[in-house]
Amino acid sequence: MLIPSIDLKSNRIVQLVQGEKLALESHDVDGWIARFRGFPAVQLIDLDAAMATGNNDALVRYVAARLPCRVGGGVRTAARARELVDAGATHVIVGSSLYRGGRAGDPQDQYINVPFAQELVREVGQSRLIGAVDSKAGQVVIHGWKTSLPITAVDAVRTLEPYCDEFLYTHVDREGLLQGTDLPAILAVARATSRRLIAAGGITTQDEIDELDRHGVDAVVGMAIYTGLLRVNVPATE
Repeated sequence: MLIPSIDLKSNRIVQLVQGEKLALESHDVDGWIARFRGFPAVQLIDLDAAMATGNNDALVRYVAARLPCRVGGGVRTAARARELVDAGATHVIVGSSLYRGGRAGDPQDQYINVPFAQELVREVGQSRLIGAVDSKAGQVVIHGWKTSLPITAVDAVRTLEPYCDEFLYTHVDREGLLQGTDLPAILAVARATSRRLIAAGGITTQDEIDELDRHGVDAVVGMAIYTGLLRVNVPATE
């Protein structure tokens, strides 16, 4: 399944290369809502909230009221997760707060914030929780992909599996580059968990989306849609 992505920054829709360089921006929120209407899921990320530079709460509520949105960005408390559900999010995507720093020699699972995962489950339910696993150079990265942890995406999903019904795996090395994604890396993560996997990071072609779908993996696409490189059609309803 194709999941279109909407990233928000300063009350506009944006696309960033490698999470830093602004490549595209649009103020035509209603136009993109109309284009994505009919998709069973849309990914909505508040980049300002993720970067702790503000938020786009009003716009999140506006979009989530019109599209079935999985919302993420800056979910640092269970109360914030509840706010997003109350704002209309079908699911909440949680990333950096599911991890914590450790010390050299610590077991790998010590880098996972299990108590927070448990708190999120109590607040919004496991069925609404999507654990974000961002990977760069083979290691999980957090804090806007600035901090690297000595664990792999496979390690992370195995530890978080009891708390998340789905995982969002982003292959940061390819993010925003329009050069295709890393299918073997994605499939390695898919094999490590019984939960549904959503993949992101450089997915550019319909062939990639179809191949992922054959393996039961959903595909989040942003840059390729906004540049027109990938033309999307609203899925047919039965």
